[in-house]
Amino acid sequence: MENNKAYLRAHKKVKNIKEFYGHLLTYVLVISGLIILNVLTSPKHLWFYWPALGWGIGIICHGISVFNFNPFFNKEWEERKLKQFIEEEKELLNKWK
Repeated sequence: MENNKAYLRAHKKVKNIKEFYGHLLTYVLVISGLIILNVLTSPKHLWFYWPALGWGIGIICHGISVFNFNPFFNKEWEERKLKQFIEEEKELLNKWK
């Protein structure tokens, strides 16, 4: 039973990674096309960086969620906060004894 759950979790993670790389490839292809279109049609007015920036932020957020990268609220931070709140709760309970 546990092996099956582990397999399903691993399968879901691989699927998410695959979707991220598909998203990244689509981004690179479309933004490349927009750059070419922009340079050929109006080289004096560059606008391609606006969609690149907006979509790029989405790509970064997608990557952070897929690869579980969050430098601010990672597992260590979570553990520290849990310990902090447990200690505060203990101090509060001891205060009223």
